[in-house]
Amino acid sequence: MDGETDLAREMAALGARARAAAEALRETDGATRDAGLRAAAAALRARSAEVLAANAEDMAAAEARGLAPAMNDRLRLDAARLEAMAKGLEAVADQPDPLAGVLAEWDRPSGLHIRRAPSPIGVIGVIYESRPNVTADAGALCLKSGNAAILRGGSESARTAAAIHAALVEGLRAAGLPEDAVQRVPTTDRAAVGMMLADMADFIDVIVPRGGRSLVERVQAEARVPVFAHLEGICHVYVDAAADPRKAQRIAVNAKTRRPGICGAAECLLIDARDPAPGAGALRALLDAGVEVRGCPASQAMDNRVRPAAEDDFGREFLDMIIAARVVEGVDGAVAHIRRYGSSHTESIVTEDDAAAARFFARLDSAILMRNASTQFADGGEFGMGAEIGIATGKLHARGPVGAAQLTTFRYLVEADCALRP
Repeated sequence: MDGETDLAREMAALGARARAAAEALRETDGATRDAGLRAAAAALRARSAEVLAANAEDMAAAEARGLAPAMNDRLRLDAARLEAMAKGLEAVADQPDPLAGVLAEWDRPSGLHIRRAPSPIGVIGVIYESRPNVTADAGALCLKSGNAAILRGGSESARTAAAIHAALVEGLRAAGLPEDAVQRVPTTDRAAVGMMLADMADFIDVIVPRGGRSLVERVQAEARVPVFAHLEGICHVYVDAAADPRKAQRIAVNAKTRRPGICGAAECLLIDARDPAPGAGALRALLDAGVEVRGCPASQAMDNRVRPAAEDDFGREFLDMIIAARVVEGVDGAVAHIRRYGSSHTESIVTEDDAAAARFFARLDSAILMRNASTQFADGGEFGMGAEIGIATGKLHARGPVGAAQLTTFRYLVEADCALRP
């Protein structure tokens, strides 16, 4: 009980410091926040040996615990990934200030001049699992948008996250920003997560979970503040009868194999029954690339390497070199399948038919819809946001990649010259 009481006090103190930092950030300008991000990027490069050594320790511990290959890939850092992380901080700094200017303004006959202006949300709580880059991305996006961040990473990446967080704090200090603007929960005790969700509503304004289904379900069930989240990335690639066969093959293989363990990886290939040749070519290209394909009887007939699919293979997030396949009746068949099994994350149609693409876009309501593009582009950096804090599949406030602009709200600024309401 004493340990739990001590943790509760520690978390409350962390929350109070975050709230104070959030208020201080309201008075900063975009140039100062950007300077903090660039200084953090420089610190990350200067501390690269330290960060990679910490990551090596995390990787060794993960391998000893038998962590799944997809999770290992998410956890692993090398010099190239670390440099990409530093460049991501600089890319966020290069983005326009999401708090600058006004969203709209107008005058009323009553003499009121009204402006709707962007405003920080306040304190963002981020709960994530093994991806160490979330520490940098989340901290950067919260700072860019004038929010304080409370980061709680998983035990698998604890050493790496601590080393990255140290670089972020160094950047804040160099720019004269409050060091409490980006805080890291210093314990891997799971009770800290429960406290963030249920006991810190006075301090945390929004929770963003980054992880598997069990984590997100827990956050959505227990959180007493709004949540930006998606449960799973069950992404589809539909190869239309009017697809260019070579494009279909290249897109399907990239969508599945580039990084099979990320939420933008394709988990199901849909093939148009009206002319299955382009889709059959994509299916064979996946098999040739070493992907295990679990398909319906019609897709099994296309290649004897296709294994029979169980019903629960559709609507499943494999996060591995495995994909489901089904033959469907045109765009409407693809839409019906996605509506039943999808997670409202990302869907791609491969077609040269403008009408087919327009119907696909009109009838589906996933957060991201693509044409002739790999679902692996479902990423804030690829959308020009510099980075993302996650992909939101809900329909309120933020949707799709959550960048700095999506971490703002707005307020109304009203001015007049002694306006009185009759």
